[in-house]
Amino acid sequence: MTDIVRKYAIEKVQKKDFSCAKEYTLSMFSGKYKIVIIYHLSHDGTMRFGEIQKLLDHATHKVLSQQLNELVEDGLVSRQEDLVNNRKAVFYSLTSTGQSLMPIIEMMFSWGKERLATLDVDYTPKI
Repeated sequence: MTDIVRKYAIEKVQKKDFSCAKEYTLSMFSGKYKIVIIYHLSHDGTMRFGEIQKLLDHATHKVLSQQLNELVEDGLVSRQEDLVNNRKAVFYSLTSTGQSLMPIIEMMFSWGKERLATLDVDYTPKI
């Protein structure tokens, strides 16, 4: 479903016909792991694929690759290839555009934490 939202947003931007900035913003990080990926790249810095995958217990290689590729395509994350011990290594880091989403993500985190407390839910953050 999030892929549909993202594709719709991309089409609207390409046609220069976007009437809802909130919808566009949401489309940038809608996806199963995108908010968590952005959060960790912001707080932990540049990471390799395997390091990101370890943070996301249940993420399959395919889904994580798809999410990272979309973040790169949307200019929120950069992908850098280097040689490490004569082997290709891929590093991901947050771009300045991706970093600009952090205040929104932090506010969502705070709102969720407060709401869970209001609902008397025992909350233990994974992040």
